[in-house]
Amino acid sequence: MPDLAVGGQAVIEGVMMRSDDRIATAVRVPTGEIKVKSDSFVSLTKKIKILGWPVIRGAVSFIEMLIIGIKSLNFSADIAVTEIEKEEAAKKGEVYREKTKKSNSLLLAATVVFALSLGILVFFFLPLALSTLLKIEKDALSFNLVAGVIRVTLFILYVWGISHLSDFKRVFAYHGAEHKSIFAFESGAKMTPDEVIRYSRRHPRCGTSFILIVAIFAILIYSISDTVYTISTGFPPDLLTRFAIHFSLLPLVAGSSYELLKLSGKTRESRVTKVLISPGLWLQNITTREPTHDQIEVAIVALETAMNITETELAVKRVPV
Repeated sequence: MPDLAVGGQAVIEGVMMRSDDRIATAVRVPTGEIKVKSDSFVSLTKKIKILGWPVIRGAVSFIEMLIIGIKSLNFSADIAVTEIEKEEAAKKGEVYREKTKKSNSLLLAATVVFALSLGILVFFFLPLALSTLLKIEKDALSFNLVAGVIRVTLFILYVWGISHLSDFKRVFAYHGAEHKSIFAFESGAKMTPDEVIRYSRRHPRCGTSFILIVAIFAILIYSISDTVYTISTGFPPDLLTRFAIHFSLLPLVAGSSYELLKLSGKTRESRVTKVLISPGLWLQNITTREPTHDQIEVAIVALETAMNITETELAVKRVPV
């Protein structure tokens, strides 16, 4: 099975897919129609040679996917808000009139900054602080191993907790639809819901697996950096210094993890690879759910649009946005 350059994420009542040259977000509305937003896209790793080098391209791709993901979520949220406004107008017996959407760029930016700051505090700083309380700063490997275990534990508890919320159950089902459609497409299967639903909802290139790989690489790289600091200064870094060093090395950790994730997708049939990616695949039992045929239809529309495929057997109404 080939490992194609296509991936995506679940959004509100939909799926975003990205190929080498296009981003497509498909969202199902209550009328049954699928609204599709399609934009051409060329990664900076293709435009600037040095940014396409191994490891560097991983850090760049991580930032690009973060931006693309936020924009896609914002698009799906706008559609959701519009549908709510239509329902409210219908209840009042009024005719809904499309409103000119005001730019909420500042609010969106503030929300993203807050979310990232909270994520850094909980999943980055807190594990370091808790590990410091254990008084094992002098042993770099033990310290970072404990911090890594705490970080992974917090993440698993977080995704397990939100997986029980009704809204996230639907998002996780669309996440499963995304994986199934990519698996089916990679295998050359007929892209219909009946065919796609037979495939696995656990994919080795998933961002869930990426996060676990990052946690493992972080233990290794941060242990080396802490050891170098201790040898250079004669004493281990304090909490704030350690945080500053680790945070500055995050692009290296993300870039190295990206390379390993890509490799795992290409060598997925290897016994060694299967063992290494098994924790990430296990975690996808939480972050994905079995989708319905309707949800798979949305994922197929997003995938075919991203891959610029015009011929399809799906008899659904697509509304370009």
